[in-house]
Amino acid sequence: MMIEARNIVKRYGDLEVLRGVDLDIAKGEIVSIVGPSGAGKTTLLQIIGTLDTPQQGEVRYEGQDVLSMKDRELAHFRNRNVGFVFQFHQLLPEFTMLENVAIPALLGGDSRNEAYQRAKRLLERMHLGDRLNHKPSQLSGGECQRVAVARALMNSPKVILADEPSGSLDSQNKQELHQLFFELREELGQTFIIVTHDEGLAAQADRTLHMRDGMIVDQTTRIAR
Repeated sequence: MMIEARNIVKRYGDLEVLRGVDLDIAKGEIVSIVGPSGAGKTTLLQIIGTLDTPQQGEVRYEGQDVLSMKDRELAHFRNRNVGFVFQFHQLLPEFTMLENVAIPALLGGDSRNEAYQRAKRLLERMHLGDRLNHKPSQLSGGECQRVAVARALMNSPKVILADEPSGSLDSQNKQELHQLFFELREELGQTFIIVTHDEGLAAQADRTLHMRDGMIVDQTTRIAR
């Protein structure tokens, strides 16, 4: 199993956001997580991605307990194994597309030349080879989100976590982004966990987890892996 989460409990003061969540994600699976606002979807995604820590429970990647890691070890693990795509792309406005995409590799210790060459190949894969030296303000929302996907792929992570990745896009760009995720799974074998309110995207996933009141209450399986 690629990811195993067991009895995840998260509280903010007296508010219990996650109430003992159990979750298994297989290698190469595309899983969507849906539910009303406040259900705990984003908090669960952040804990799976090691950006947040629960008060109780454990998260394992291929059997490795990641929540027991020290901060530096955990940062290295995250840099090499997990890619993130957010709703508003979160590109650094002062940097070019090439620089934005190269950042994870540079943080991981790769040489500037190696990082930039890989970033260039990824942007070309996203059909943005003519935008390498453009800054975010010079691109459309759909183009910026494809750059964000390239950045998430920079270190060839095993898992891509996406939080409302198409929430700020128009219909055409939504569809293109959704199709891109499935192409990447077929080409590169990545595992995707996607929090979304978009019913179209959720329905395309191999499996959809339904959350309510801090718990997974149901799931819809389309492709068993």
